[in-house]
Amino acid sequence: MGVSTVITSGKGGVGKSTVSVGLGRALAQRGRRVLLIDCDAGLRSLDRMTGTEEALVFDLSDVIQGRCAPADAIYPCTETEGLFLLPAPSSGEDMASPSVMRRLVPLLKRYYDHVVLDSPAGVGGGFRSAACAADRALVVCSPDPVCVRSASAVKRLLEKLAVPELRLVINRFNSRLFDETGVYSDLDNVIDASSIRLFGVVPEDYSLAAAFLKGKKAEEHSKGMMALCRIAGRLDGETIPLSVF
Repeated sequence: MGVSTVITSGKGGVGKSTVSVGLGRALAQRGRRVLLIDCDAGLRSLDRMTGTEEALVFDLSDVIQGRCAPADAIYPCTETEGLFLLPAPSSGEDMASPSVMRRLVPLLKRYYDHVVLDSPAGVGGGFRSAACAADRALVVCSPDPVCVRSASAVKRLLEKLAVPELRLVINRFNSRLFDETGVYSDLDNVIDASSIRLFGVVPEDYSLAAAFLKGKKAEEHSKGMMALCRIAGRLDGETIPLSVF
């Protein structure tokens, strides 16, 4: 039986989907079978980011409505063996309900080592559907006060949904900007303000974002991908020291 992890954030624009795809690729490169589930109905992006856009015939709504078997709506991702995608519906009206996800995700966990659920930004119905069947959550935020406050609010909602394990990923970290802004004296203050235990820091890496927007693998030794590989190792149960880079 695999493990389900929801990747979420209280605020859009923090690179949550980049983290989802990067972790999916990193886990698959470790020899794991990984399923990405795009839960952002109406605004799906993971098909583009994984290079599966042109192959899509079915999506999550087709599975829910019984128009196809789950396996028919799951697509292998380009350039990374062992990574698969279940795309979100193209219409927001076809969003999966929490009750459906509570039945579907445990079924899919039988066939994959990791099921990674990419939650839509915000805390609406899509967030609840993505989080309700998760074994753990990674809350993604950038180190700015608005985003950190949002992360703290998401933490409280995840606790209400009884997600067992919550961790923080600080994404798009730019040390120079962080120091010049001066809102927080150090990353410990960010962690304290969010009230979530830190799981990893991913530096700002334009090459990483550019590669995923083209549906390609990121450079293995790029700063962002190396950070995501360390986080993937922790998700896989390894003890890896925390590092800013």
